[in-house]
Amino acid sequence: MRLRHKPWAKDKLAEYSSVVIPNPSDYKGKWHEIFDNNHPIHIEVGTGKGQFITGMAKLYPEVNYIGIELQVSVIVGALDRIIEDSLPNCKLLNVNAEELSTFFENGEVDRVYLNFSDPWPKNKHLKRRLTYKHFLDIYKNILVKNGEIHFKTDNQGLFEYSLTSFSEYGLLLKYVSLDLHNSEFEGNIMTEYEEKFSSIGNRIYRSEVQFQL
Repeated sequence: MRLRHKPWAKDKLAEYSSVVIPNPSDYKGKWHEIFDNNHPIHIEVGTGKGQFITGMAKLYPEVNYIGIELQVSVIVGALDRIIEDSLPNCKLLNVNAEELSTFFENGEVDRVYLNFSDPWPKNKHLKRRLTYKHFLDIYKNILVKNGEIHFKTDNQGLFEYSLTSFSEYGLLLKYVSLDLHNSEFEGNIMTEYEEKFSSIGNRIYRSEVQFQL
């Protein structure tokens, strides 16, 4: 599906610089200054229009959330949600996930969420998958000791690949669900894609994995 261009979106992001943080590398190691507290920091890589991260921010005000999204015309939707709900514990970065180590100090992040990432199904694009070992290296660097990745997708192939990638990397598989919406898991906050795919009968897969020293 083609992404609709929103020529005004970039100006709106700049207008709300207290939410969409400009020059995020300036705050590496100092994100608690942005939030003015020492609460845990959770980031979502590929936050889309922000339904998940704003839902989490409302449910857990004692956690600081940062949504990472590269597409300007998409992240502006997340900005609208944060403005509407007045969420001081939710910020956004309009940056590439490849550069996370530029914006976060080692051990600065407590948890990473990966929700309905692009599956990149062709083998030649394997290195673009957000659960590829290169990205796992990045997450490991910015996460605290024993930090976690929480991962959801409706794509069985990506889920199977990701479980293998996690295992080969040496991560601890703490939770695996092959059918989240028919499980006993409580407190699930759905993303926009999750609502769409589950409404047409797609099974939702979920895992929680933990880095180990």
